[in-house]
Amino acid sequence: MNELFEKTLNTTEIYAGRVFKITRDDVELSDGYKTVREVVHHNGGVVIAAEKDGKILMVQQYRYPAQEVLYELPAGKLDKGNEDVLSAAKRELEEETGHNAKNWESLGFIWTSPGFCNEKLYLFKASDLTFKGQHLDEGEILNYCAIEKQEVFNMVKTGKINDSKTISALMRAYKL
Repeated sequence: MNELFEKTLNTTEIYAGRVFKITRDDVELSDGYKTVREVVHHNGGVVIAAEKDGKILMVQQYRYPAQEVLYELPAGKLDKGNEDVLSAAKRELEEETGHNAKNWESLGFIWTSPGFCNEKLYLFKASDLTFKGQHLDEGEILNYCAIEKQEVFNMVKTGKINDSKTISALMRAYKL
């Protein structure tokens, strides 16, 4: 059985932006082979599967890299400085949909693209919702909607929903 590890020998930051940074890491594999890893470092985020009256709260948002409008669950980045993930989920749900939830269930986390990125998204299920009022961040433009649960599942099956974080959270929340 092979030992599975990689040892970082040197790290060079090659880009630092508002949302992520990129490093070029010289590494040594467990068999002694030396290679390079380029890593995108992201602070992580939260995704919330929130249900009210048999409907799942969704957002529609234009995603520039995809060049299209996507249906997604409410989600957002963790603030830098190790923000508590549940606090972040509560903040994002209220910002994007205007709702607060009485009940919260952790659904674990996912690595979004572990071959080159360390982004870790924490998944939650929220219920017993109360509408308080939406308040989006500056520069955040999205439409909030509530869609019948079965219709959301059909949208995943037919490819109308292709956002991986949304599909992952729905799978865990509803054991699909």
